[in-house]
Amino acid sequence: MAVEGTLRPMWAEIDLDALRANAAAIAQRVAPAALCAVVKADGYGHGAVRSALAFLEGGAQGLAVAIVDEGVELRQAEITAPILLLSEPAADAFAVCFAAGLTPTIATIAGVRYAAEAAKVVGGSQPIHVKVDTGMHRVGVSLEELGSLLDEIAKHPQLVIEGMYTHFTVADGGSDEDRAYTDLQLKRFDEAIAIASSHGVHPPVLHAANSAGAVGRADARFSMVRAGLVLYGEVPSDATAEAATSLAGPLALAPALTIKARVSAVHDIDAGERPSYGRRRALPKRSRVATVPMGYADGFPRRLFDAGAHVLIGGVRHPLAGSVTMDQIIADCGDHEVAVGDEVVLLGTQGDEMISTSEWAMRLDTITWEVLCGIGPRVHRRYVGEPLKPPGKRRKKWWLPQS
Repeated sequence: MAVEGTLRPMWAEIDLDALRANAAAIAQRVAPAALCAVVKADGYGHGAVRSALAFLEGGAQGLAVAIVDEGVELRQAEITAPILLLSEPAADAFAVCFAAGLTPTIATIAGVRYAAEAAKVVGGSQPIHVKVDTGMHRVGVSLEELGSLLDEIAKHPQLVIEGMYTHFTVADGGSDEDRAYTDLQLKRFDEAIAIASSHGVHPPVLHAANSAGAVGRADARFSMVRAGLVLYGEVPSDATAEAATSLAGPLALAPALTIKARVSAVHDIDAGERPSYGRRRALPKRSRVATVPMGYADGFPRRLFDAGAHVLIGGVRHPLAGSVTMDQIIADCGDHEVAVGDEVVLLGTQGDEMISTSEWAMRLDTITWEVLCGIGPRVHRRYVGEPLKPPGKRRKKWWLPQS
């Protein structure tokens, strides 16, 4: 396990009030559908346990994770809310899954049989969700094979189909083709619901919408939505923001994460010098160069140097003076007064300036999700905002759509 840098002058600041408020805003917007908060990948880099508690306090009725270990971590924190696994577990993980009170996704005949055997060992009836592939082609049972899967599940009374769902591929897209494909996926999901009904299966929980679908398409909400990125205060795309505004007004969301540091060294360097590995760029004039303790091992990618990234010191944007190194970067502060100990903002707001995750994503030619998930474990997470209530006393056991 990587060591967390608690003694290092660099940290990620997580605003719990923002997380709570974002969840409340999304829960209100998608009602009467229930809100399932996605907290996989350590809460998109925000810390899974704290994020989960904040979302539950804000109005989420359940949680979703990617792997069994993530669900177990939440249970060890005494979180009692329903937790959905978004992929079918490995054969030897089903027993741990059920013992921890997690709800697995099922998409294969083999998965049904592994789940049934594990449920016998753990005892009692166990809820499952069936995932249908409507076009993502990653995880899910095809429409052609859905009936056979449901018939196999029916042979095992210890397995209870609590939910059925699918996943969108381009709900955040703005083109006519993207919208048409989401329409097609919804049509296919309706076909899946009809197939299930013809087999005597009527799951109480139906869900398809990710963040983009949840806020941008009322017809995609069914009885539950699975929101991820929007809960952390980020919008998947401009098209999503436009669709949400058209549907129900602007989204009132606040990014919850800021990355801060303190200047660890300052050097006055002559024009023409080429700092850092590779001697990539000559200083255009004599400049004050500030060392900042965050590098590519922490989630500040090397590509940001060539992409023209900045940091904020004293409310002013400063470009990088040389290549990003594993543990540190250096900023060209020109003739500005900068001293050891000055606060640096790498992501977030300082004064009138802001460096957003979407700016990083644009410079890196990637997506906001990757930026957030790339923040390394050495980056100490500090939490601000109202303290969280004691865990374990807030939600019922099963997924319950709002009435």
